[in-house]
Amino acid sequence: MNNAIFIFDYPENEPVKTYSPGTRDRKLLQTELDTLATQQADIPLIIGGKEVRTGNVEKIVMPHDHGHVLGQYHKAGPAEVKLAIEASQKAHKEWETFSWVERLSVTLKIAELISKKYRARLNAATMLGQSKSAYQAEIDSACETIDFLRFNAHYISDIYNDQPHSEPGIINRIEYRPIEGFIFSLTPFNFTAIASNLNMSPVVMGNTVLWKPASNAILSNYVLMDIYKEAGMPDGVVNFIPGAGSVIGNAVFADRLFAGLHFTGSNVTFNRLWQMAAQNLHNYKSYPKIVGETGGKDFIVVHASAQVDEVATAIVRGGFEYQGQKCSAASRVYIPDSLWPAVKSMVGEMLSEIKVGDVRDFSNFMNAVIDEASFDNIMHYISLAEKSPDAEVVFGGKGEKSKGYFVEPTIILTTDPHFITMEEEIFGPVLTIYVYKEKDFDEMLKLVDETSPYGLTGAIFAQDRQILHKASHALKYAAGNLYFNDKPTGAVVGQQPFGGSRQSGTNDKAGSHLNLLRWTSPRTIKETLIPATDFRYPFMKEDKCH
Repeated sequence: MNNAIFIFDYPENEPVKTYSPGTRDRKLLQTELDTLATQQADIPLIIGGKEVRTGNVEKIVMPHDHGHVLGQYHKAGPAEVKLAIEASQKAHKEWETFSWVERLSVTLKIAELISKKYRARLNAATMLGQSKSAYQAEIDSACETIDFLRFNAHYISDIYNDQPHSEPGIINRIEYRPIEGFIFSLTPFNFTAIASNLNMSPVVMGNTVLWKPASNAILSNYVLMDIYKEAGMPDGVVNFIPGAGSVIGNAVFADRLFAGLHFTGSNVTFNRLWQMAAQNLHNYKSYPKIVGETGGKDFIVVHASAQVDEVATAIVRGGFEYQGQKCSAASRVYIPDSLWPAVKSMVGEMLSEIKVGDVRDFSNFMNAVIDEASFDNIMHYISLAEKSPDAEVVFGGKGEKSKGYFVEPTIILTTDPHFITMEEEIFGPVLTIYVYKEKDFDEMLKLVDETSPYGLTGAIFAQDRQILHKASHALKYAAGNLYFNDKPTGAVVGQQPFGGSRQSGTNDKAGSHLNLLRWTSPRTIKETLIPATDFRYPFMKEDKCH
C-alpha cells in the first residue's frame, strides 16, 4: 500500500494552439475533419462499459451543412435508464474504494490523451457537430477540458488535506465520502468542456454518473467516452445514455437512488427538473444535491471615460464569437450618447470584415447556429425589432437556412431599455444597444441591475477607477463573473471560476474547489484515546466548603 501523502501542484493552463497556415497542428486538424466528415458513425449507448443499440435512432448533421449526415445515435428508453442505474451502483461499490490518487491518475490520463493523442479528433468532432471554428473548438474541447481535469486534481489535494483541529487525547478527522446513489449529468451542446466537467467533477469525488448528452453534441461527447475508456475509467462509472430528455428525466427522477443533478442548460428546463426532484423528495434515500448553471442576459456597461476601440472589440468578440451561443455572451450594451457615434462607426468597420460560413473554411469568424429551431427563434426576435417603432436593426439582420443555419451578426438599437431583446435571452448572434444620456450614468446602473432576472456575466468599461468601483458595487448581484475593461466571456479555469446566481443558476463556480465540494458527503470521525470511565462530572461533587 502506498501511504505517501500526495499533493498535486498548481498546474499551468493548457497552451492554446494557433492553427496558423502551414503548421503541423493545422494539417492534423484538417485531416481529422476530412475523416470524420466522410464517415457514418453509429453511436450506441454505453451502459456498464457495454455498447447498447436500441434501434431507435436519430441523425447527426452538420449545422453549417445540414444535408450532410455525420451518422446516427441510438436513444435510450426507460429500460435502458434502469440498466444504467444498476450499472452505476455496481460500479459505485468498486470506484469508491479507489484512493483519490488512483481516481485522479485516471482523469489526468484523460487530460494527457486529449492534449497529445486525441486533440485533433475531439476538436474536429466539436467543429463538425457543433459548428465551432478551429479557435473556438481549441479553447473549448481541448484547453478547457484539459484544464478542468488538471485543476480538479490540485483542488482535491486541498480539499482532502483540509482537516479539523485535534486536542490532546482526541484525534479528529473528516472523510470525504462520495454521495450515496447516482448523479445525473445533463449537459449542453455549446461546450464540450462543460459536458466533460459535469461528469468528471462528481466522478473524481468517487461518484458514478448517468450522462444524458445534448443531441446536438453527440459526436464530440462520444469521442470523450472513447477517451475515458482508454484512460482506464472502470465500466459503469460513466454511463452514456443519449435520448429524449423527458423520457430519461422521468425515469431518473423517479428512482430512489437519485442523489444529485449536475446541469447546464436553459432556465426553463432547470426549473422543471428541480420541481420534479421536489415532487419525489419523499421517495429518495437522501436529499439530492442540485447544481446548475442556466441562462444569462449579459451586459456591457460603458462609461464616458472608456476607450472606443476597446469597447468596439468587446462588443464584436463578446457578442458574436461562436454565434453568440454562450451563456456568457454579451447581449445588451449601455453606451453614453457622447461615445455612441464613434463606437457605432468602429463596430461597423469590424462587422464588415466578418465572414460567416463552414467551419472547414478557417477564414470564417462565425459559423452556423446549432439547429433550425434555434435559427427560427433568433430570426423571430430580429423580426420583432424590424417591426417595432422602438427599435431598428443597425447592422446585420439577415438569415439563411437552405444549406446551413446561418445568421448575420446583428446589432439592434433601441430607445426602450425594456425592449424585449434587452430582457429575454436569445442565444444567438444578436446584441441590443441602448444609448443613455451621459449625465444619467447612476440611473442607468440601476436600470442594468433591475432589467434582467439573470445574474451571470457582465463587463464595465471605464478608465476612471472611481467609476469601476461605483459600478461594481451597484451591480454586485447582477453578475457572478464581472469583467473590468474586457468582454464578458472567456472565463479560464483556475483564473475566473465560473457561475452566476439569481436565475442564472446555483453559482457553484465550475473550475474551482467550490463545485467539487458539492459532490461529497463528509463524515466527521472523533477518536478518544482514553475514554471516560465515570459518568459523573466534576461539578457534581459535594461542596465541602459549606
